[in-house]
Amino acid sequence: MGQSPDSGQKQTPIDALNNALDAGTLAHVRRMLNSLPAAEVADLLESSPPDKRKVLWQLIELENEGEILHEVNADISGEILRSMDTEELLAVTEGLETDDLVDIVQQLPEQLSNELLQSMDAQDRQRVELVLPFAEDTAGGLMNTDTITVRPSHTMELVLRYLRRHEEIPRFTDTLIVVNRKDEFLGLLPLRRVLVSDPGMTVRELMQTGIEAIPADMPDSTVASLFERHDWVSAPVVETNSNKLLGRITIDDVVDVIIEDADHSLMSMAGLGDDAETFSRVIHAAPRRALWLGANLITAFIAAAAINLYQETIQQIVALAILMPIVASMGGVAGSQTLTIMIRGMALDQINRSNTRWLLNRELIVAALNGMLWALVVAAVATLWFGDQRIGIVIALAMFINLVTAALAGVLLPLLLKALKIDPALAGSVILTTVTDVVGFVSFLGLATAFYM
Repeated sequence: MGQSPDSGQKQTPIDALNNALDAGTLAHVRRMLNSLPAAEVADLLESSPPDKRKVLWQLIELENEGEILHEVNADISGEILRSMDTEELLAVTEGLETDDLVDIVQQLPEQLSNELLQSMDAQDRQRVELVLPFAEDTAGGLMNTDTITVRPSHTMELVLRYLRRHEEIPRFTDTLIVVNRKDEFLGLLPLRRVLVSDPGMTVRELMQTGIEAIPADMPDSTVASLFERHDWVSAPVVETNSNKLLGRITIDDVVDVIIEDADHSLMSMAGLGDDAETFSRVIHAAPRRALWLGANLITAFIAAAAINLYQETIQQIVALAILMPIVASMGGVAGSQTLTIMIRGMALDQINRSNTRWLLNRELIVAALNGMLWALVVAAVATLWFGDQRIGIVIALAMFINLVTAALAGVLLPLLLKALKIDPALAGSVILTTVTDVVGFVSFLGLATAFYM
């Protein structure tokens, strides 16, 4: 017998687990499931339909649930958390880092979150209540309170003795934070200096000064940009109106922000929420999409109204109805290319007043060059197809006009939407499609009317 195409390939742990689940060997699934890293289990849950996901969750051991909940998306974790009572929640959240704990508390109904807070020990409750007032998308909402602080007068020998008193230091600790007696941030002491310096040297002699800590109200996207620009592993967070140390942000949370921002841009351009998961239930998926479809329907009626203005022209020249979609489609694609570049530039904080004019000029020149190229191509095709040189000229001019308009709209629309505090990724594509459709139809049919009627 011949081998199957993938028989020589090594089976991944998740593939093996899926096969065991399909075979119904739940005891084997339980063992495998609880031996996998939390991130892989979370990936499996997100890749499973709701009924299968429910079975998998029941097989996960209690001590693993908290870390897995932190890894899955908000839709799934929220659904699971709402099904738990206070005792279960307390067991699940035991040992979690502060920022992960706050994420869970924020997803709970108010009554349940209050019960959970009251059930915590005083130290855990104090840590959570310090972070909880900050919005989720700010530096304060991202931070952990697991800082290791030292004073400027401490010697390296004292610092090393202090570190050895810990069973382990917090993850992603690359620096110690230097503060004064009022817990005000003064600077950073890299661990690489602590380990190789003379034990008699003081923190003041080795610390890095002139470093600005992150204010607690800084948007998380700005925090992510700073980490990317400076290659940070961690960074201190201070009160916005003072220099008092509150906590620190670590690279693992910044990576999550980067992924969420990218996911937001992708989902928003399709009119979907950030938490729209692949296997969400029909009752959740349908309403989310209905609103966006309704918005698109309005834009379609606007384009139809533009076509209706030239009803008599279309009735006399049938070729126009055949060629109309080409003009609109080319404008839509060209506009989407420019819009995507602008939204990406805004997300990376690369676009400002000083370079907007340059970008606009560049996009207009690119659109004009492409407009001339493809206008000549489509003019030749239309002339040969319908044996009428006039229709070739009409569609060539209309395409050039629409491509240049698409570039102009692709640059200016996101800037205008941002000024109006509207997410360009969410609203930009709908408005752009309307602009390119209407301009494409009006220019094509208007020129046809002038040439033929």
